[in-house]
Amino acid sequence: MIKSVTLLFPGQGSQYIGMGKDLDHSLFDKGNEILGYDLKKIMHEGPEEELKLTHNTQPAILKHSITILNQLLPILAKHDVKIDRVLGHSVGEYAALVAAGVLSAHDAIHAVHLRGKYMQEAVPVGKGKMFAILKVPAEIVVEACQNASKPDSEVMPANFNDPTQIVISGESEACQRAVDWLALNFKEAHRAMELNVSAPFHSSLMKPAAEKLKTAFAQFHWQENKIPYIANIDALEYSVGTNPEKIINNLYNQAYGPVLWTQSIEKLSANTLCLEVGPGKVLMGLVRKINKDIKVIPLDKEDAFIELEKMFQES
Repeated sequence: MIKSVTLLFPGQGSQYIGMGKDLDHSLFDKGNEILGYDLKKIMHEGPEEELKLTHNTQPAILKHSITILNQLLPILAKHDVKIDRVLGHSVGEYAALVAAGVLSAHDAIHAVHLRGKYMQEAVPVGKGKMFAILKVPAEIVVEACQNASKPDSEVMPANFNDPTQIVISGESEACQRAVDWLALNFKEAHRAMELNVSAPFHSSLMKPAAEKLKTAFAQFHWQENKIPYIANIDALEYSVGTNPEKIINNLYNQAYGPVLWTQSIEKLSANTLCLEVGPGKVLMGLVRKINKDIKVIPLDKEDAFIELEKMFQES
């Protein structure tokens, strides 16, 4: 019998044109007032170039995730299914904190819009890059970044997505030096793919964005979490009642520090049932590579909630 679930919230890269078209976005009509433009129209109709802008992408993913969450919660309550914990990938951590009762939905949408805006403004176009490094062990990627970094030209691991995929981020030339170092020093088959992103996220170049964000956090109402959550920055599970100041500090550090997704998923028991609450099914793919025994059900598909109801009834 299914008694509990873990909720996973996706991050940037899971967005697509038409996302949430069939969902009830009434809660977020006020969200357009907060942002000062019609985000829902961009989500549903595009153009894709607009949706891919970081200050649009981040609130769009949050909005989609929380809309699905609002459909999910009554079903969990009806079947007396408890939420064991929540965690989100990068910007998905904000949706996870809404689920945990730390932030209101409207404060969160405002916060992630500012987060995207500050990140976009932090680095001139072309100064930073990100590469996905495939099939290289984490310790070798870390070594490559250390060898490639100079005082004013740093590169660092940004996303530990799964054991075969680690994203590096930082100053453009430093990223290239890390890629070149791997080509020379890691003889096994591997790939380095430059990512089409607008900024070097989760790198030290995002420190100015993190500082602005921390100042902006003062305008929002923060509460202790009512559900345990796993933080990106340290892969630790924070128990119910964590001081909001600690949560704020985690988000501040996360803006320019790494997303320890692999390490976070490794903390979960193999028999944990995970629900992916947000656009797409990227996290299902990542979790499968980290621990194939963990079952993940993506909720962004037709009849997902009918299937879920049936599963709860049958269990």
